[in-house]
Amino acid sequence: MLESAYGSKSNKRLGRYVTPTLGAKIKYLREVEGTLRGLGREMTQQEIVRSVKKELGKSISQSYLSQIENGARPHLTNSTRMLLARFFKVHPGYLVDDPEGYSTELISDVGATEDKLDLWLINGAERFRRDHDLHQALVTIARHEDSRMCLVLLGAILENPGLAERLLQVLKPTAERSRPHELV
Repeated sequence: MLESAYGSKSNKRLGRYVTPTLGAKIKYLREVEGTLRGLGREMTQQEIVRSVKKELGKSISQSYLSQIENGARPHLTNSTRMLLARFFKVHPGYLVDDPEGYSTELISDVGATEDKLDLWLINGAERFRRDHDLHQALVTIARHEDSRMCLVLLGAILENPGLAERLLQVLKPTAERSRPHELV
């Protein structure tokens, strides 16, 4: 689901990587934001407009977002770039068309690994959205500043016999300890 927004499979033509457009990035961010907000789907453009107004007190039109996503408006004004970057919690420099041939592999290994890990966690959360506890746990880890550290910590907890059960009794005493239902 998230793959399609960013175009990872469809962007490979004749062995060459086609860089994501600004419109594809905005659509991808709508999908991620919908997942992070527990919607189980992408946020619509209209939901983004309402949320920006409610949360940031600023306005952006649905038609403007549509023009950006469809490529009719290839660039953002600086004020709109700053507004959307603040709303989606991304660096403003992300909200531009990448230069031809740009590859995310050029990012530092730590940042790239963290981004890939967060995407993997969000994809997992979507896959297991019917299991509320598991879905919420994966989203919570993905939203954490250092999701890698969270998983390493989980590994350390599981290496200590009985520690996971004791922590679960203290942190999630009753109903939330339900077993997974039908997965996927």
